Amino acid sequence: MTHEILIAGFGGQGILSLGMTLTYAGMIEGKEVSWMPSYGPEMRGGTANCIVIISDNKVSSPILTRFDMVVAMNQPSLEKFESSVKPGGYLLYDSTKIVTPPARADVTTLPVPAGDEAIALGNPRVANMVVLGAILDILEVVPVASVLKALKQVLPERYHAMLPLNEEALRRGTKFSRTPCEAGDSPM
Repeated sequence: MTHEILIAGFGGQGILSLGMTLTYAGMIEGKEVSWMPSYGPEMRGGTANCIVIISDNKVSSPILTRFDMVVAMNQPSLEKFESSVKPGGYLLYDSTKIVTPPARADVTTLPVPAGDEAIALGNPRVANMVVLGAILDILEVVPVASVLKALKQVLPERYHAMLPLNEEALRRGTKFSRTPCEAGDSPM
């Protein structure tokens, strides 16, 4: 099985960390992986996205134009990458940051209020982990236990005190994958 995922948003939202964590978890599981980041010159507030491929087979190329899943953490990313989801794929988005939801009828759209959940947990920086929880539940690409091991490798040691919070954010994210919207339906 091969999973091809594009994750996009603003710099500072943890887009690249989310992708790297998922990739490391794939390595822990003995999968073939690829992580290809792309970001603007700005430190925060610029654009950021990454392509993650996790497969049972060799990855032939990290460069893709169509994905099994696109994750959009802001409106500009949704507008730019909505058309990149393969028909029958998934379009997951942070419904707290998206004003105009996606309208494609040939994909499953999944609104995840990641920003609101992260604030409820007391730290807006874990919104990316809420989204990762939803990704894991939808695609079942790697187990949560492997993601938690990967987080210890990806997060600098000074942030290891946040590992329990990240785990709670992951677990909260899984509940949102069970409520897909049909194209044109309001996520709220």
